[in-house]
Amino acid sequence: MAGEFWLSDETWGVIDALLPKVYAGARRKDDRRIISGIVHVLRSGCRWQDCPSVYGPSTTIYNRFNRWSRRGLWNGIFTSLSANTSAETRSIDSTSIKVQRSAAGGKGGPRRRRLAGRVGA
Repeated sequence: MAGEFWLSDETWGVIDALLPKVYAGARRKDDRRIISGIVHVLRSGCRWQDCPSVYGPSTTIYNRFNRWSRRGLWNGIFTSLSANTSAETRSIDSTSIKVQRSAAGGKGGPRRRRLAGRVGA
């Protein structure tokens, strides 16, 4: 399927060391596949239930994201990944928003203007 995201071996090596190793409950799905699904959803902006099935069940992907968020695991993953990358790849977001010139108050700067109700009276 086009547009899939898969973690590289180098990235997975950093993340794998930070994941919990003792699990309670049913047999776990492949962590690398699930994390790739989480990144796919976050990058594409799709709904959790619309995540492609190649990453595993969408409920598993959603639940894993929530559980690890509550534990603060994502902060540790992000910190270790940003420490292991070069300066060129650390940019998170370079979005800029173009606004019109009048968005900052218009020509002539701020002025006191009479309220429309008082003008009509």
